[in-house]
Amino acid sequence: MADNPVGEYLRARREQVQPEDVGIAVNGHRRVPGLRRDELAVLAGISTEYYTRLEQGRDRNPSARVLDAIADALGLAREATTHLHDLAGPAPRRRQAPRSTERVRAGVVRLIESWPATPAFVQGRYFDVLAANRLAFAVSPLYRPGTNLLRAVLHDPAVVGLEAEELVRTVVATLRTAAGGDLGDPRLLELVAEFSASSELFRRFWDRHDVRPQPSSGIHHLHHPLVGDLDLHYDKFQVAGAEGQTLVVYQAEPGSRSARALALLVSPEEAVRPGAG
Repeated sequence: MADNPVGEYLRARREQVQPEDVGIAVNGHRRVPGLRRDELAVLAGISTEYYTRLEQGRDRNPSARVLDAIADALGLAREATTHLHDLAGPAPRRRQAPRSTERVRAGVVRLIESWPATPAFVQGRYFDVLAANRLAFAVSPLYRPGTNLLRAVLHDPAVVGLEAEELVRTVVATLRTAAGGDLGDPRLLELVAEFSASSELFRRFWDRHDVRPQPSSGIHHLHHPLVGDLDLHYDKFQVAGAEGQTLVVYQAEPGSRSARALALLVSPEEAVRPGAG
């Protein structure tokens, strides 16, 4: 996966640009999906020979100007352009030694455990739950430390249909964004190998090379077996000094049914009392 990351990325993105979208007339059958190499080279203002070397991995030192020209020709968004530059980063930026096991600082663990009425957990770079307080686990068993949230999404029987496809596409794109240019990370390789073998949906979206940053806030809708439907607002915060770790905090709208239901989970004996909720 990491032998020619720039070439793989460019090929995947090139195949998703339709000629007519960039003003190229199509006459008759085309043997390749999307743009041809020579067409993209013309749009980027570089020679076909040079672009071919770049995509095939025979030139690994493109300038920032060339990368920006190719990104512009492909219509890449800012995040995707940044990702392309990360992939093309010089060799010293590549991590040579395996990363150490992700651990959450004791102070962060004490902080989230001091919030009895606020569900909170810490996820790692690749969606592994690293720490969670009691209420987060009461909201969903998915937040048990050791769970990989992408694995849970891919294998949840309730995640089906078009909405599921968009959910998986978003999470897979976020995974690529988190990896950046570090596609040789052992944990990433392990997860990609596992999910590629078990999920056609993962393979399809991983091969697209989409990138998308994590949303920093939003609303999570879920159904709890004891207290019913919950609409919880979430906010995500990067943990300072811990690369790739994200603190996820849930809150319910004050006075809402979800707030009352969440209060029942704070006091489990109330949640199981007949007629509660």
